[in-house]
Amino acid sequence: MSEQLHPLAPHHLPFYLAPGSGTDPLMVVMGIFLVGTVLWVGTLYWKLHSLPERMAHKSQKLQFEFVAVLGLISLFTHMHIFWVAGLLLALIDIPDFGTPLRSIADSVEKIAGGAGGTNGAAQVASDTESPPAEKPGSAKEKERSHV
Repeated sequence: MSEQLHPLAPHHLPFYLAPGSGTDPLMVVMGIFLVGTVLWVGTLYWKLHSLPERMAHKSQKLQFEFVAVLGLISLFTHMHIFWVAGLLLALIDIPDFGTPLRSIADSVEKIAGGAGGTNGAAQVASDTESPPAEKPGSAKEKERSHV
């Protein structure tokens, strides 16, 4: 038996209609496009979300850690105010107060240790000892040496 087509059926179908075999090429192309678009949008989202961390990477370690924590909080809580706070913190250069204060503390410790190079514990131990007995004439000599 020969196959007979319906008299109203077209002999050639357009490309966007699925043939009788069941494979729809337009659906396959759109599926690939959809997967690619979802991956592209996800990558764009992650790059935008990590923007404050990448900006703060050049700054101090403590500032970078604050920005990173704010980014994680905003990611898991979906509260965008944390991301905005992290972005603002990444844009601001916080002055380094730690290094000068540490230098001042080291200098004060050296001064407290004495000019002879003794450390602070030896200086405290020598201060607690009783002073040697003074000679009767030495008090006048001390007064004269200070005048």
